[in-house]
Amino acid sequence: MQLHEPAIITIFGALGDLSKRKLLPALFNLWHEKMLPEQFYILGLGRGSTLDGFVEYARASLNEFSRRGVPTEEEWTQFSAHLRYLDGSFEDPTLHAAISTETSELMKGTSVPWVRMFYLSTPPSLIEVIAQQLHAAGLSGPKDRLVIEKPFGRDLESATKLNTSLLNYFDEDRIYRIDHYLGKETVQNILAFRFANAMYEPIWKRGYIDHVQITVSEEVGVETRGKFYESAGALRDMIQNHLLQLLCMVAMEPPISLDADEVRNKKVDVLKALRPIPPDELYRFVVRGQYGPGYVKGQVVRGYRQEDNVDPNSSTETFVALKLYVDNWRWQDVPFYLRTGKRMAAKASKISIQFRPVPHQMFPEKTSDHWEPNRLTINIQPEEGITVRIQAKQPGQKMKLRTVNMDFDYDLSFTAEPPEAYETLLYDVLEADGTLFMRSDQEHYAWSVVTPILEAWENSPSQDFPNYAAGSWGPEAAEALIARDGRSWHAIPVILPPAT
Repeated sequence: MQLHEPAIITIFGALGDLSKRKLLPALFNLWHEKMLPEQFYILGLGRGSTLDGFVEYARASLNEFSRRGVPTEEEWTQFSAHLRYLDGSFEDPTLHAAISTETSELMKGTSVPWVRMFYLSTPPSLIEVIAQQLHAAGLSGPKDRLVIEKPFGRDLESATKLNTSLLNYFDEDRIYRIDHYLGKETVQNILAFRFANAMYEPIWKRGYIDHVQITVSEEVGVETRGKFYESAGALRDMIQNHLLQLLCMVAMEPPISLDADEVRNKKVDVLKALRPIPPDELYRFVVRGQYGPGYVKGQVVRGYRQEDNVDPNSSTETFVALKLYVDNWRWQDVPFYLRTGKRMAAKASKISIQFRPVPHQMFPEKTSDHWEPNRLTINIQPEEGITVRIQAKQPGQKMKLRTVNMDFDYDLSFTAEPPEAYETLLYDVLEADGTLFMRSDQEHYAWSVVTPILEAWENSPSQDFPNYAAGSWGPEAAEALIARDGRSWHAIPVILPPAT
């Protein structure tokens, strides 16, 4: 639905990579779908450019990254009329005064209140000072919204300090901490799958589910992000936000409604129920890894320590496997296995719900060559859909069982192209819907889970890095982590490029 409140979308870092790849294409697509208000402006902020330079930058961005392809001349002429630009240092009070003047000019002549969104596509070190300067310039009123990209802090202490500081300038309901995974259609569909269908919720608990696996693997290495990754690592970059949020979506109790705070309250309950990991038993619950040289789809790739802007003796982890327990009535003693890594054998994001075996095996062993308990898999990427593995009888005179799949495929079921995650999230900010955004208490409890691990690793750097080859599924210790419980990681298909 088209938004009606006029809006000014200000992008700090409008000439950066996130703006080019995600933000500008998402805003164009929202405009194209007639979902932005009729009156809106995009105010780009950067260093060393002009309005003409920003306009050309935006056009190149849409040509390369918009899911709609290259805009027509008419589309571009209409859309570019909404672009504005200011040049300056984000820490400079004169820039924020100029923002105030510019937005006041744009809003002049209208009697309705305007929404002002401030999107901080900046290094984390600038978040606090920008919020302070916006407040000082009178840009933190009831209709002003602050959007922050991860990482939000480096640990529990820094995240708490940052939250306390931001609340001096913006109310909590006007701070939007983005986790782009929550904007993905398949992730949002977890709520629909669980709570709009009667058949799964009654068995969505410890009596029927053996364990849960969440895998987010990447084929790529750190690419141009070596400097950032050296200060982050996989635990901060992926586990603290993306994978813990996926765990919350799977484990949360049914909300009363889709009210933003109601949904987020249920997620917080999950994070609060996560069992603390004893520091002296870390090896039983957590595995870290770092990729070395190897082969990805037949191509030779270098190791992490050979990447640009990476310390040749770096102890930064690029892989984490983790076992967690949710201590409540629904999930007591059901393990949740999480793993994420770079330079893995395949790109995949999926959640696997492994059900317990049938209580009584009435079929003789000879009826099945390979018996598997039922499994439900939610595929987030690259293919999007839901698969249920069941046992079925093969055609023929004798009873012969075989494992088969029941599939729901997004592309086959829906003809409409789904929006990009950032389209959903930007629209929700303008609509003041915080359902898909991290609240301060969510950040607090998520950091409470990973901070003890970070502290233990800092006190005891790994002595065996690199410990997995690029193009593999991680270190052997990750296989041992789950094998000690009599389980194994579910296989993920590796699709090789066509032979030339």
